[in-house]
Amino acid sequence: MAILVGVTVLWAFSFSLIGVYLSGQVDSSFAVLTRITLALAVFAPMMRFRGIGRRPVLGLMAVGALELGLMYFFFYHAFTLLSVPEVLLFTIFTPVYITLIEDLLARRFSPGYLATALVAVAGAAVIRYTELGSDYWAGFAVVQGANLCFAAGQVGYRRLAPRLPADVPLHALFGWFFAGAWPLAALLFLLIGDRTMLPTTGLQWGVLLWLGLMSSGLGYYAWNRGAVRVDAGTLAVMNNALIPAGLAVNLLIWNRDADLARLAAGAVIIVAALVINRMWVRRRAPQPDSASAG
Repeated sequence: MAILVGVTVLWAFSFSLIGVYLSGQVDSSFAVLTRITLALAVFAPMMRFRGIGRRPVLGLMAVGALELGLMYFFFYHAFTLLSVPEVLLFTIFTPVYITLIEDLLARRFSPGYLATALVAVAGAAVIRYTELGSDYWAGFAVVQGANLCFAAGQVGYRRLAPRLPADVPLHALFGWFFAGAWPLAALLFLLIGDRTMLPTTGLQWGVLLWLGLMSSGLGYYAWNRGAVRVDAGTLAVMNNALIPAGLAVNLLIWNRDADLARLAAGAVIIVAALVINRMWVRRRAPQPDSASAG
């Protein structure tokens, strides 16, 4: 879980960096392509091409195309329709999607995980409920597209991870994750990219460099490592922990308006969701046989 907390801190800056320095100034599909290209460049020298097998490679590429390529397309487009706080608000549904996708694939219904996700949603809603702008419905739909892609990608990676070659370190495999996202990002830029909206300042290029190398490259590698080490309920809650973290960064650095009382109240609710999840996991865990305990 410590890995997920660290990535949450890293990603907390992304919302404001995109909303303040890139949205409406740099073409969203170009920003996506640049981030994925930089992340791929980090892992390409370490990529293993032999002794892996076709299925793990195709699986990683499919997860990358979904969790990164397609998700980024929706995510960046959302900032052209919504403010940063609204985007943050509408991401609260990701934990529900994670929980429901997990249960759908497992052909089960786990009320404890669903309760955890819904409590986390309640905490996020308390933190960031704002008056909705005229682009609410379109923006809401776009953010939900991003949420679904991110949730499905995380679940997909959790299921793929046990099938990856145990004798190959993850950093030698993870380049395939970005390799799967890159063709989709390149195609989207070729089809809908606005070449009149390329970066024009050193600051914009610097933001893209940070987002590509750190948020995308290091961030997704670490997040997916952490995602397979926790249960589905904890993963769902940590997705919503991005909201108070993102708002805190927005408040402290960019001095945006924020209701501190709501921020504190929502954070308490999200922590409560973690406690509920821990209780649920312990209840489901098999108890030691009392006959053999002594």
